[in-house]
Amino acid sequence: FESLFAHQIMEINKLNSLVELFFKRLEKIDNNKPFLKWLKPNKPTYTWQDISERIFKLTNKIKSIINEGDRCLILSENRPYWLMTDIAIMNAGGISVPIFTTYSSIDYEYILKDCDPSIIIVSNNEQFKKIKNYIGPNVKKIISFEKIEINSLLIKDIVNESNTVKIVNKNLKRNMPACIIYTSGTSGNPKGVILSHGGILANCEGAYDLLVPLIKKKDPVFLTWLPLSHSYEHTVQFIQILLGSKIFYAESLEKLLTNMTIAKPTIMTAVPRFYQNLFNKISINFSKQRGFKKKLIDKTIFLGKKILKKERLNFKEKIINFCCEVLVRRKIKNQFGGNLQSFVSGGGALDQEIGEFLNSIGLPTLQGYGLTEASPVVSCNIPGKIQIETVGPPFKTNTVKIANDGEILIKGENIMLGYWNKKKETNEIIKNGWLHSGDIGEFTKDGNLRITDRKKELIVNLGGDNISPTKLENLLCLNEKIKQSYVYGDKKNYLVALIVTDNLSNEEKIKEFINNLNKKVSLIEKIKKFKLITREFTIENRMLTPTLKLKRKEILKNYKQQIEILYLT
Repeated sequence: FESLFAHQIMEINKLNSLVELFFKRLEKIDNNKPFLKWLKPNKPTYTWQDISERIFKLTNKIKSIINEGDRCLILSENRPYWLMTDIAIMNAGGISVPIFTTYSSIDYEYILKDCDPSIIIVSNNEQFKKIKNYIGPNVKKIISFEKIEINSLLIKDIVNESNTVKIVNKNLKRNMPACIIYTSGTSGNPKGVILSHGGILANCEGAYDLLVPLIKKKDPVFLTWLPLSHSYEHTVQFIQILLGSKIFYAESLEKLLTNMTIAKPTIMTAVPRFYQNLFNKISINFSKQRGFKKKLIDKTIFLGKKILKKERLNFKEKIINFCCEVLVRRKIKNQFGGNLQSFVSGGGALDQEIGEFLNSIGLPTLQGYGLTEASPVVSCNIPGKIQIETVGPPFKTNTVKIANDGEILIKGENIMLGYWNKKKETNEIIKNGWLHSGDIGEFTKDGNLRITDRKKELIVNLGGDNISPTKLENLLCLNEKIKQSYVYGDKKNYLVALIVTDNLSNEEKIKEFINNLNKKVSLIEKIKKFKLITREFTIENRMLTPTLKLKRKEILKNYKQQIEILYLT
């Protein structure tokens, strides 16, 4: 299997498109092998043959409706038809536009107007209701996976059509757009990141060093729960195809651990929020143990961290570590299906303590770094060479350098083609071919990248979501009782705010205003808690720049304690 995989990787730089990747993989694999399975009750398992036939039929239908380069919007939770639709759109000459099911109505309205799709693909009526008021005159057809309140093309009718013309699009080139993925910007409105076929293929090629040690001689199994509209998971699905994987789609985040015992994944990708929840659950369980069990767990963590840091174990420690492996780590692994080779963390910074803890108890966790504009992975730790305080070495398919001011700059085929309809913003972030990440970093002596700070103002929460604090601060300041505001939530589960007001007795009215505001923004943008303060942010107290912008780090330094209390109570 490894030699076949290596051959596949060597050839990937010759592929023209993501469509070609799928059909080339199809040639090399047993078409009757299970491929996609949604873990909701009574859902079928699809083979590679099932999927290819459905892709052909969907391609024919979409091709009969759109012109080349037309945008085709996908609004659906994760399920097998998501992947089929994505490939069929590209095969038909369209550009896939996946969007989140958790956007606010303002974002839906903006995106539909901005990308101007010819086709909208929705999973069900619940999703359709979110966008029905914003469907423009240029939408030719609506395709739905389930029945919705208006007449739509039902996917089951399309795939049950008897005639199948087997079209594989040979006109696609690496430098052509494959998809537009919307990401939050500091201006408030999401920006459409245009990713090319070659950009995503380069990311798949870059994953080679990471994945080869993990797949051994077994066919890899993935359990997917991060939304496929997220650039990270969107690219991962093509890595899964490259590996000839079996893919399980999780029912929900709540049922993830149960789903893991069914799927028995070898590799699982997730964002820091998942790992923090895991850390909390296991830590609570460990804290309940007493006597010998407690001592064994403490030794497992202690020795695991020593091994992670490449510190030598003496003879006695080696014997104890063997016991820890059998009595603790193996049992923990079995709770996750027993076959897990590695977790891969991306979409935000993983807390060092959590990374060390998971690795030490037998759950290898690799932290990576990327951004949507880079298709999205830039670097990742390699199994056996984990440096937990870093995000690993850059992928061989891109070049990374540190600018004079410490900003991380990236160059390579994986860099986006630009922002949709935003030439000015594109030119501001890509200069002389180098993508300016907005992150500050440095290289370790081993060539691993370490992120030290962020130049840009976006909040990245524990779920890896990008949130514009400026947008929310501007909305807050629309209230006459709020003079200034500061929104915080980096590496946190929810957002909090500092509210500058003349009078602390305004609390109830401000609370009512924030509750109403929360109804108008997306789930991740809701402000859960706030603290009223009367001291203004000024140039004199160093909390405002001369151009009257918030100095975020300075405000955080001054109010760190008050902000942290908002996460404790």
